Amino acid sequence: MNWIILIVAGLCEVGFTYSLGRAKGVTGMEWWTWISLFALLYVLSAVFLAKATQTIPLGTPYPVWTGIGAVGAVLVGIFIFREPATFWRLFFLTTLIGSIIGLKALS
Repeated sequence: MNWIILIVAGLCEVGFTYSLGRAKGVTGMEWWTWISLFALLYVLSAVFLAKATQTIPLGTPYPVWTGIGAVGAVLVGIFIFREPATFWRLFFLTTLIGSIIGLKALS
């Protein structure tokens, strides 16, 4: 169950990076809406991460959480914010995913 909570924490991290990206292009009330969503997801992400560390050894959930957030943020950047998908970005993204899978397999 705590692995599911950890995945949800990582997805919340992806959500708060998306919210931050959306907030940078707007002003006024819409900015406050995106920043409020950012803050909510940021807190939820940290709470779920803390919950997951109660039963999973600390050396595993933190890198997995940051990895899910990093991979998700890059994919959101590429598919939603139209950032470039260069060879090197995809290469290092692949090595990051492999490292996350390796940590999960060893825990």
